[in-house]
Amino acid sequence: MEDLKYPIGEYSYPENVNETQINLWIDLLEDFPAQLTNVTSNLNKEQLETRYRPDGWTVRQVIHHLADSHINAYTRVKLTLTEDNPIIRPYQEEIWAELPEAQSGNIAMSIAILKAVHERLAVTLRALDFPAFNRKYIHPSANQQFTLSYLVGNYAWHGQHHLAHIISTLK
Repeated sequence: MEDLKYPIGEYSYPENVNETQINLWIDLLEDFPAQLTNVTSNLNKEQLETRYRPDGWTVRQVIHHLADSHINAYTRVKLTLTEDNPIIRPYQEEIWAELPEAQSGNIAMSIAILKAVHERLAVTLRALDFPAFNRKYIHPSANQQFTLSYLVGNYAWHGQHHLAHIISTLK
């Protein structure tokens, strides 16, 4: 069951993050929409309605969740860059995944969102100097402070995590 839940393992933030690591994460973020498009371009309704694990989301819900989540990631990046130690706003992803457009909406709209958000993320992040990745924000649900580099790594992992869910479901 743990393999179904975390097919690439849980996110693990490296102890020492350097510019090379940041650039690898940005590359993953930049490439993610194309990877997702390649995997999902010919899915039929039955495949979109398949759950990646018992009691998990359908492939359709995962795709819409990715758009919801990465919109939030982009907002969190912007807040972290423009405010001192902002408190970000969490959202209830489980409830968002039950809304009508996540249940039955065309995945093309969420893939379009991901393409735009990831392009903006990559442009924004590539323009930063390395010390900017040490800027911090507070996540109230975790009651913890995180760095921008943590966020970038986490969302690079997040895309690959759910891409692995989709790929394993389609096998």
